[in-house]
Amino acid sequence: MVSESRTDRIADRIKREVSLLFMQEISDPRLEGVNITAVDLDREISYADIYVSVRDGSDRKKEILAALKRASGFIRSQLAVSISHLRTFPQLRFHWDPVPERVDRMDEIFAELDEESGLEDLDE
Repeated sequence: MVSESRTDRIADRIKREVSLLFMQEISDPRLEGVNITAVDLDREISYADIYVSVRDGSDRKKEILAALKRASGFIRSQLAVSISHLRTFPQLRFHWDPVPERVDRMDEIFAELDEESGLEDLDE
């Protein structure tokens, strides 16, 4: 097993490297605008769970996850080259991260509440 701080460092490095791959190497239009929100590694560094989202919401979720699954071998091989100090490189598993959408929705709700409270102040 690997120490928690080491897995955190490796996860951060994977997040940076995958983000760079999306900007520089991967030209699939389905992956345009994809953000890596988090990377979690298991204790044995066998699996890397990579969480993604896009700004325009989950309407492209299935398309994006399918494209990532298809590109996972290429992404993994590129990561193994750039992060060469690991004996074996973890399998990549991509997941949709709904948190950014929820945050946007909460912002909308707060804006509506602010607007309503502003209208109530005008009535007094």
